[in-house]
Amino acid sequence: MNAKKKAIFIIIILAAVGSIWYFETSKARPSAPGESAPAVGVSSLPADASSSPANATNTAVAGAPPAVQLNSGEKTAIARLAVADRAAGDKPAIEIADPTGFINTAPGFRLSSAIGKKVILLDFWTYSNINSVRTIPYLNAWYQKYAAQGLEIVGIHTPEFDFEKNLTNVQNAVQEYGIHYPVVLDNNQGTWNAYDNLYWPHEYLIDIAGYIVHDQIGEGYYSETETDIQKLLDQRAQILGTSASAIATSTVNIIPPNLSEIDSPETYFGAARNSLLANGAFFVNGNQTLTTPAMSAIDINRLYLGGIWDFEDQYAKNLSSGATITYEYNAGKVYMVAAGAATGTIVDVMQDGQPLPNSAAGSDVHNGKVTISGSRLYDLVDNPAAGGRHTLQLIIESAGLQAYTFTFG
Repeated sequence: MNAKKKAIFIIIILAAVGSIWYFETSKARPSAPGESAPAVGVSSLPADASSSPANATNTAVAGAPPAVQLNSGEKTAIARLAVADRAAGDKPAIEIADPTGFINTAPGFRLSSAIGKKVILLDFWTYSNINSVRTIPYLNAWYQKYAAQGLEIVGIHTPEFDFEKNLTNVQNAVQEYGIHYPVVLDNNQGTWNAYDNLYWPHEYLIDIAGYIVHDQIGEGYYSETETDIQKLLDQRAQILGTSASAIATSTVNIIPPNLSEIDSPETYFGAARNSLLANGAFFVNGNQTLTTPAMSAIDINRLYLGGIWDFEDQYAKNLSSGATITYEYNAGKVYMVAAGAATGTIVDVMQDGQPLPNSAAGSDVHNGKVTISGSRLYDLVDNPAAGGRHTLQLIIESAGLQAYTFTFG
């Protein structure tokens, strides 16, 4: 190699290193120390630097609006960002797999339609999960605040219970929670499994080059996540040559629950997971006739049922009127995932031996009673004090209540 070729070669190497350094210094990093992106399976986007995100962006997606065309400068900048992402150990996002329905978007929606065009926040959730529900106000606020600046939020609704596979149920929940961003139904757990996911909620932030640069499991770290959204939107604006002046620098001011004050675990009724059942045979399907012991013998964080109950895998169903559910808990709020008769199953709500007062009633309890009908999360107790030890008793006036879980807040 002569001197002239050597000089050209050195200039090329220095330019590549400089590009990697520039994009790496502007990249958003995971908010929680020690968290790593999940293992990447098949159908990752993009596959490599040669399959530029521009190629995915320029490929029409059935039922979705045509993607924006990128000029050569934008393609080059995105390719350089992809190089920096891989150098930092970030993994490419994985395409939606085996979707079973679409809400707030046309059928056929794919992540590839946004790669090279938008920053994406991918949220795994399910509508009866209280942890997911408590995250929704932040997602709604971010979508309203940043959608015009290039943020796309995509909810991947992966059911925990069979009733959450019903499209109408999910549509009703989306409307109730005021969700306007796209929601993709994942009834067969195709996308859930592709991401090796285990949690509700679980958020992935994906940059404009299609790489996961922020991985948040569970509730919390909201201000850190929003700061990373802002960084990625600013990065997008630099690449696409748009104005970054409209991107907010403030964070959404929502007061999250103090999770440290919750000292009671999620408690399942169904035979597949009812290990906290205290006065019956757990992990056993079929009918059981149960008697609740005296209140003085009740242990905290244990489930007691009274009456005749049919235990199915996911729920327990009372077969007798006057059946009871008793649970001593330490928290401020109590939620129940349940279903009832089409006409409604009326349940009397007692706390510490007295009808639940209106001052401690959740939004679904009125004058000490809750009517269980649709399959969803019911807000039972909202004590004035954030924490505290109480005994909850539910008296079911007729047969037919399907009880899935207790959760606490």
